Amino acid sequence: MKRFMFFCVMAVVLGLAASALAAADGAAVYKAKCAPCHGPEAQGTPMAPGFKGNDFVKTSTDQQLMDIVLKGREGPAKRYKQFPMGMPKQNIKEDEAKAVVEHIKGVANKK
Repeated sequence: MKRFMFFCVMAVVLGLAASALAAADGAAVYKAKCAPCHGPEAQGTPMAPGFKGNDFVKTSTDQQLMDIVLKGREGPAKRYKQFPMGMPKQNIKEDEAKAVVEHIKGVANKK
């Protein structure tokens, strides 16, 4: 019986560890998908705005930002008219989008 309980506890611990490892890494997704336009340090580039201190990012809800990441923002919906292109929709999973939003909100709130 003790052996069975030990295996059950180990299965739960290993399952929790695996799910934590499987969770999307916002910084890694940002680096792969967002950094080419927004800059490696989210400082902005001539192609797209930066996120450091960005009031729009600070005040938007997570869902609003996820919608922009997943659906894009082109044409009349384009927020930053000074940049040559709109925000193309990203072909990423919802959990990856959520992780990216958490990452860029963290960057926006850094001083």
